[in-house]
Formats: sequence, C-alpha cells, structure tokens
Amino acid sequence: MDPITAHVVIDRPREEVFEYLADIANHPEFSDHYMSQWRLTRVDSYGRGAGARFKLDAPLDRFSWGDMTFIEVSSPHKIVAAGRGGKFNRNKTWTTWTLSPAGNATRVEVTTESASALPTDKFIEAVTVRRGWYKRKLGKALSRMQSILEEDTDRGARATVGGL
Repeated sequence: MDPITAHVVIDRPREEVFEYLADIANHPEFSDHYMSQWRLTRVDSYGRGAGARFKLDAPLDRFSWGDMTFIEVSSPHKIVAAGRGGKFNRNKTWTTWTLSPAGNATRVEVTTESASALPTDKFIEAVTVRRGWYKRKLGKALSRMQSILEEDTDRGARATVGGL
C-alpha cells in the first residue's frame, strides 16, 4: 500500500507529545476505534524496542492480526515503527510519526505504508477499500490524541503485557 499521511496540530510542547507517543502502551487510547486487543511484546513499553500486537478491525480482513515495534526513537522529533501483518504476518509495515514545532504547538504527522509479500496480497489490498478507510481512521486517531493531550478527555485503556 502506498504511503498514507495524516496530520494534526496539538497545542502542547513537542517534548510532551513525544513522551506520550514514545510509550506504545498509550497508543490504544487514541487508536482503539480501529485497532483492538492490544498486547505489549515486552514489559518496558517506552522507547526503542517497545512493541505491541493488535487486531486491525478492517473491513473484509480475514487475517487481521498485526504488530509493530519502535525501531527508531529520536527525541523529540521522530518515531519509526516497523511491523508485520496479513496472512502468516508476511506483509511488512512501517509507521512514522514526525513532530515539528508550530509556534507554541506541535504539528504531528503520521505516515503508514505496507509492502505486500505476494501478488495475491497486493490484489486483496487493491480490491478491499483500504486506502480511504485507513486515511479516515488515522485522521480520527490524531483527533482523539489531540483531545487527550489538550483537554485530558476521551481517555481509553492502556495496553498491558498479556492484555491484563
């Protein structure tokens, strides 16, 4: 899937937004409307190497489990996560959060993309209306993150090891 990008401006300092995003246990709070059943892959949920497994609630998706692990955490401006999803976890995924100053606020841009392992995976991706669905879900996730950080509302559950 070609890269999909969404952005939002959050009225908080960049360091504060970075600290929130660098803890993968916080991600279900703003993305549980399309990713559910989050499980941490290690006890330490912060920084490089932190990861989680989750179920992607995409339409017409028979193989909905995926994972992501932070492979680059460059304070306070960039976080890159690599993962896998699809049948037998054979499709690679990348998600990048870029934080840049916007006056006293922070502009958060998230880009996600995937590489299909087989032509059949690419075909399934093309016939299921994924691109628009992902774009809408990413936009809503950023909007929810904005309300969490600016107003301390719309808080959800944090991910834990084993889903407890």
